[in-house]
Amino acid sequence: MELFLQIIVCFFAGMGAGLGTGFAGLSAAAVISPLLITCLGLEPYAAVGIALASDVLASAVSAYTYHKNKNLDIKNGLIMMVTVLLFTVVGSYVAKLVPAQTMGGFSNFMTLFLGLKFLIKPVMTTKEKMNAVSAQKRAVQSVLCGMIIGFICGFLGAGGGMMMLLILTTVLGYELKTAVGTSVFIMAFTALTGSLSHFVLGGAPNWLLLVLCVVFTFLWAQIAAKFANKATPKTLNRITGAVLTVLGLVIVGVNYLF
Repeated sequence: MELFLQIIVCFFAGMGAGLGTGFAGLSAAAVISPLLITCLGLEPYAAVGIALASDVLASAVSAYTYHKNKNLDIKNGLIMMVTVLLFTVVGSYVAKLVPAQTMGGFSNFMTLFLGLKFLIKPVMTTKEKMNAVSAQKRAVQSVLCGMIIGFICGFLGAGGGMMMLLILTTVLGYELKTAVGTSVFIMAFTALTGSLSHFVLGGAPNWLLLVLCVVFTFLWAQIAAKFANKATPKTLNRITGAVLTVLGLVIVGVNYLF
């Protein structure tokens, strides 16, 4: 019965995380962590490590899919990626010093907010307008934003992908597909760094839960990424908004009602 429960929880956690990753560049930890903590009683720090590890393969393959469809801006994403990587390690170290209940009680209202944002005010920026932004201005913003995003990703294992998508589309002026592609590209590396830091500092993970979450997240992320790259901007905004809104409601419900 316990094994069946673990498979069911990991399946739905992986499905939510995979759809969020493929459609919106959402960190898998935003979905997987609260479900593992609430439904399976996993210690928050260990749950974040598994969630970040699940994000690595899903984000990497999603990034490849976006790159293949010319919706990945590697050049302008590298500056933010390096900064995010450095501060992910800092955040992960600080997280080890913080009481578990502080991490477990983190609010995920950001997912719901971002979902409603895409539904109410969709991102319709074109690639031409995106490329018109000053490279110098974007570089400075990328460093500052990367510091904040990296620390949050390492400290909480959640919020990095959401904040990155929000910043790429609003502050840095990316069109949606390129924003998601760039986000998953960066998240693949930050998730790898964060997960390794968690396992080194917190010990080996539950291997069964890790494998289940990795496999299910990867499968659903692939489905979402392939569909997203074929969708029109208007359709993608609606789907992304709907997926994030539903995930946000589920996460809030799991954290506050159970």
